[in-house]
Amino acid sequence: MNRILVDGEPLGFTEGQTVAAALVAAGRVAWRTTRTGGRPRGIFCGIGVCFDCLVTVDGATGRRACLVPARPGMTVTTREDGDG
Repeated sequence: MNRILVDGEPLGFTEGQTVAAALVAAGRVAWRTTRTGGRPRGIFCGIGVCFDCLVTVDGATGRRACLVPARPGMTVTTREDGDG
C-alpha cells in the first residue's frame, strides 16, 4: 500500500487520490482551524477555489490538499503557523 506521512503518522492512500481524499478516506474531515475563532476546516469545495484545506507538503506551506496528488513518501503537516 502507498503511504504518506501526515503529522508524523503514516497514512495509506490509493493511487490517484489527492492528499485531501486520503485524509477524508482515513476519517479526517477537518485538519486545521481558522485563525480567528478556531473553527474546524477541511475540504469544502474540493476543486481548489477555496482555501479551507490548506496543508504543508514537503515544506511548502499553503498548499491546497484537494489539488495535491498524494505520492509515496510525501510529508504532510496539517497545521499552518497561526492556525487555531
